[in-house]
Amino acid sequence: MDNVSQEDYLTAIYRNLDEAGEIKPNLLASKLEISNAAVTDMLRKLSRDGFVDYQKYKGIKLTGEGELYAKNMLRRHRIWEVFLHQTLGMPWDKVHDEAEKLEHSSSDEIINLLEEFLEYPEVDPHGYPIPDKNGKIKKSKTVVAITELNENDTAKVIRVNDDVKNLLSYVTKIGISLGKEIIVKDKLEYDGSVLMMIDRKEVNISNKIASNIFVEKIK
Repeated sequence: MDNVSQEDYLTAIYRNLDEAGEIKPNLLASKLEISNAAVTDMLRKLSRDGFVDYQKYKGIKLTGEGELYAKNMLRRHRIWEVFLHQTLGMPWDKVHDEAEKLEHSSSDEIINLLEEFLEYPEVDPHGYPIPDKNGKIKKSKTVVAITELNENDTAKVIRVNDDVKNLLSYVTKIGISLGKEIIVKDKLEYDGSVLMMIDRKEVNISNKIASNIFVEKIK
């Protein structure tokens, strides 16, 4: 499905920048589940409009204007997620798709009023920081993926990647939520899976799942 909006492109670029502040076009196509040709066409347009620095065969970088635009869309999305989850009681694995629809049709005035109503939340239901109206993001706690923990480490769940399909519904079933304490019992070398204790129950998760759950080490 190649009819992805400009806003979704900029948000996806911002969320997936590497340490050099770039993302490869083929990775962007994979993240958005669209063709490389569609990505190339949109990148040319975004470059003409001053949102990205793009040259063929090179990584994509956001301009200052592009970064502000992306942060504003993230702000809209994450504030809607907080409202849907906190006020309406929608499960955290359902809010992403609804917020995706609402973010495009909301004015800045509505978002500002929602933010005030919610008493200025700093993170969304999945633990990701919410930019303020000036694009500033409050420094968050240092987190690592569960894959970075060692045997017998104890940690608290701070963030779960909401960009991986079906991940949130799965981790909910095994008892993981924000603030939940976990203890690593074993890390299996042959497949990278992790055996953990959650609520006094042993749970084994794959390397892929462990790499998308971020925690604060306690001890």
